[in-house]
Order: sequence, then C-alpha cells, then structure tokens
Amino acid sequence: MAFTMTTTQAREFLSEGTRTGQLATTRQDGRPHVVPIWFVVDGGDDDDLGDLVFMTGAATAKGKALQRDPRVALNVDLPAPPYGFVLVEGTVELSTDLDVMLPYSIEIARRYMGDDQAEAFGRRNAVEGELLVRLRPGKVTALGAISE
Repeated sequence: MAFTMTTTQAREFLSEGTRTGQLATTRQDGRPHVVPIWFVVDGGDDDDLGDLVFMTGAATAKGKALQRDPRVALNVDLPAPPYGFVLVEGTVELSTDLDVMLPYSIEIARRYMGDDQAEAFGRRNAVEGELLVRLRPGKVTALGAISE
C-alpha cells in the first residue's frame, strides 16, 4: 500500500544508488524547462531533508534560468515496482567559488562514476564557468510503494 515517506526515508530514497533527478526551471519566455541532473544530498536529519547539491554550466539554459529565477522543482523517482518518488520544491543558491565547488564535484562524480573516476571527473567539472547549485527544500512530497 502506498505510503508517505518520513523525512529520513525521503533522504535515503534520494541518496540511494545513481538515481537521476529531473529539474524543472522556467525559461525567460515562461516555457517550462526540464532536464536530468546528477546530485548529492548534503546534511539533514530526522526533521530536515538536507540540501540537494548539483552543478551546471552558467551559460546553459538551465544555468541561465537558475540565475534569473531561483525557484525550482526537482523530481526523483523509482521507475519500477513498487514505484515511488520524491518531489522537492524550493529555491537555489548559486556559487562560483571553485574551492567550495571541488569537493562537491568529486562527491557527485563518486556517486555516479565510481571511486576510480571520482577525482578526475570531479576536477574536470569544477572549473570556471560552472555553477555550484544548492537547492534548499521548501515543500517536499514523497510517496513510496505506489503500486502495492
């Protein structure tokens, strides 16, 4: 039977494996823009989901949208039975500080590329022209076992 996830369950769901998020932003002309992202969860406890941290190029459609309007939605799902999802709506904070960016870039690379490629991949991405994005959750909707 479907259930609403606790904050801890939602954080664990977001952190499991290599699930990709689908980030929704708004283009300058008002059209929606949805793209996949790699991310990590930073912080959190039983009462706090933590922040979702990812990176993007400042000159991309996504980067431009984030610089113009910090409001976003990020959906992460389990696309197989028993199905589930966590939808995070909130605002982002952006940083171009490479010293702050590098450890997160390596952590994201470790999650999606593995330990053996984390350092090289992380250093390749933590460069001028990239944005470190910190999504601070406002509203979270998290459902598990939808098909049971």
